[in-house]
Amino acid sequence: MAKAKYRPEFIVQRDDEKCIRCQVCVRMCSNDVHAYYPDTVISDSFKCVGCHFCEDLCPTGAIAIRRSEPHIKENYHWSGTDVYNIIKQADTGGVLLTGMGCDRPYKDYFGHIVLNASQVTNPSIDPLREPMELRTFIGGKPEVVIIGKSSEPELRTQIPPQLELETPIMFSAMSYGSISLNACKSLAKAACDFGTCWNTGEGGLHRDLSPYAHRAIVQVASGRFGVNKEYLDAGCAVEIKIGQGAKPGIGGHLPGEKVPEEVSRTRMIPEGTDALSPAPHHDIYSIEDLKQLIFALKEATRYEKPVGVKIAAVHNVAPIASGIVRAGADFVVIDGIRGGTGAAPTLIRNNVGIPIELAIAVVDSRLREEGIRNRASIIAAGGFRSSADVVKAIALGADAVYIGTAALIALGCHLCQRCYTGKCNWGIATQDPYLTKRLNPEIGARRAYNLLRAWSLEIKEMLGGMGINAIESLRGNREQLRGVGLNEVELELLGIKHAGEAW
Repeated sequence: MAKAKYRPEFIVQRDDEKCIRCQVCVRMCSNDVHAYYPDTVISDSFKCVGCHFCEDLCPTGAIAIRRSEPHIKENYHWSGTDVYNIIKQADTGGVLLTGMGCDRPYKDYFGHIVLNASQVTNPSIDPLREPMELRTFIGGKPEVVIIGKSSEPELRTQIPPQLELETPIMFSAMSYGSISLNACKSLAKAACDFGTCWNTGEGGLHRDLSPYAHRAIVQVASGRFGVNKEYLDAGCAVEIKIGQGAKPGIGGHLPGEKVPEEVSRTRMIPEGTDALSPAPHHDIYSIEDLKQLIFALKEATRYEKPVGVKIAAVHNVAPIASGIVRAGADFVVIDGIRGGTGAAPTLIRNNVGIPIELAIAVVDSRLREEGIRNRASIIAAGGFRSSADVVKAIALGADAVYIGTAALIALGCHLCQRCYTGKCNWGIATQDPYLTKRLNPEIGARRAYNLLRAWSLEIKEMLGGMGINAIESLRGNREQLRGVGLNEVELELLGIKHAGEAW
């Protein structure tokens, strides 16, 4: 009989001389890795997911979590991960799931782009002593602005509804259900306090989040979970979710284990049932259908709020974005291949889509070539790790960015990529009431706020170094970028010169 042979992904090492048998690890591990027996604690490495929660809590530093080296004969084509994945599927017959963003070693284009700095002829600006404007407006802009001639200047051009952000950084769509209510509260409060926006995801708006709804972008996805008139009225903008970077072309799935009573009420689905979002919207099969939904949502919200569309970054993203803008969208969200998720098939997440850097550049170029760039804002998402990534994305053509994984790391996430199990030790990707208490929303909000503040200060420093005093002057200004170690095709798609080339 064929026998599946697994090896643990992580090894739990315990120093018995340091261990005082306090059982903190036993009580706190949601994956039941540790067990107490008389005078000893043992650990089952097969259950460890590498979240390092026990390692961080151990008062004596007796625990160390190490990645296990696969005992597979060395083979360039067949890695240990490939072999063990086949063994798992032969044993279960199921789809391999994972969480967070793509971790394949695709080229990091942000890491191959460097920024310009002012020198003699164009002096730099000191952001500590001179004003620096990061305020960003999301929404369509008129081609011409007419100011009335009178003693008091009067704006005569009707401006479409705008989102006013104090920084070009927003919190990405993460639904109540995929993450805990305390995690949602943390991000929502931080966004409101800082003057930016957060996104409800496709899970509806929990009543406890209502105080933060004036800064919420409410999402309308294929499952229509939690969508009603009150939901649309509550938010500051509406986002139609067509796709996301971690799973382009497929629908969403929230396991029934993560649908307790409160999630059930918010999503308007039966308690304990899987929340399945269809791959397509069953009322959208063409740009004309999308246009109808966009204008239906604008009618429902009395044309008071911007309505945008979220898509995954795929091969033909530029013509798709063009069609979306022509359909009346006020903003287009593009989610790259490294975009995070609570649950996705591993092979879809790792092999479908394109990097966000290339997607931003080709979409911005296409809209400019067609003369419609002013009709909609571009919001980029998918793997932003630092303020430098944000600056480079804006110089490539984005108006603002969404951050998701970075925001969760600020709350405590250790990227164990097991969000779909609902056993998050950090109280983030779980609905277990015992675990959700581990995340204090006040502390979480302060940490998320601090992240926004720190990145915004760094953006001001980088702008000042370029001799630019407003984020508006950086948008699409690719002369401020140079590539390092990129080939001619990559440089052409990004629309930038190689390092060493002058203006």
